[in-house]
Amino acid sequence: MEAFIKFIIVLGIGSAELWAAIPAGLAMELHPLLTGIASALGAIIAVVLVIILGARLRNWLLRKKNNKEAKTRGRIYLIWEKYGVIGLGLLSPLVTGVLLGAAIGVSLGAPRARLIIWMSIGIVIWTIILTIIATLGFAGFTRIKG
Repeated sequence: MEAFIKFIIVLGIGSAELWAAIPAGLAMELHPLLTGIASALGAIIAVVLVIILGARLRNWLLRKKNNKEAKTRGRIYLIWEKYGVIGLGLLSPLVTGVLLGAAIGVSLGAPRARLIIWMSIGIVIWTIILTIIATLGFAGFTRIKG
């Protein structure tokens, strides 16, 4: 039961910030595999909610405004034009965080299904990388300490 509670806590932290969930799970001595699964699952759930609710909010605002959205030539839009949904999905877990990345994708009009798929792939990739790095870091710290 204790592992289940730790899993739920890490899942909750992962829904807010992937980078914080992995060290938190390892610090609570949750198995690295369970830490990675809980972190990724929490982040994916949060991304799906942001994308679904954000798309509805965006559509409502566009209907309310009753005109076409003007896309600017800002830095984010230029990156978006170059890398699209795939780049956003793979880079946002590392660069902006998954929630902001999902919100950016929704605001730029990314197709929901593609955004969810690529954000999930990015989350899983970065979760694996960060879990391995954090696990090795904790093991090295424990070896030095004791």
